[in-house]
Amino acid sequence: MARQKKSRKVGKIGISKTPSNVRKPTEKRSKKHLGKPAGSRNNEAQTVNQDSKKINKDPRHGSKKPVSLIAETKAQKSAAKTVKYFSPNQELAAIEQDPRLATLLDKIDLGKKIAREDQHYVNQTLARHKVLCEMLGLTEESEKPIKSSEQQTDLYSQFESININDFKD
Repeated sequence: MARQKKSRKVGKIGISKTPSNVRKPTEKRSKKHLGKPAGSRNNEAQTVNQDSKKINKDPRHGSKKPVSLIAETKAQKSAAKTVKYFSPNQELAAIEQDPRLATLLDKIDLGKKIAREDQHYVNQTLARHKVLCEMLGLTEESEKPIKSSEQQTDLYSQFESININDFKD
């Protein structure tokens, strides 16, 4: 005879009142559902479609921003960045403080060659600068040549006319 191993489990102590094959099924406890059910991404679009009767939208799609199919050049990009100014004074100040224009003018002064686009930019901004100066009534005083001896005498007379006592505390 085979030996039985010891176990801690105790068999049925009493006799069951109802046989096991006749038992009524007990009510099953409902489980808490965590997260979305499987396939919720696809099912969600269908339920929205049924409720609101809209076009079937796939939630997986990303941005709806249109993409241009033609590559833009540098000239087109700079033309697209036009800035509107409130007054001609502000526009003139912006042109005079433009770092790109300053570097290009320095290259031209040194005799270096610049690209066509850069030359076009310089020509446009200088033309606009000239128009703004005429609008504001700013003219160059260097159009009238001043003799160097007259300039020196003017500076000397200004120096002599200074009162030193004005600068003392």
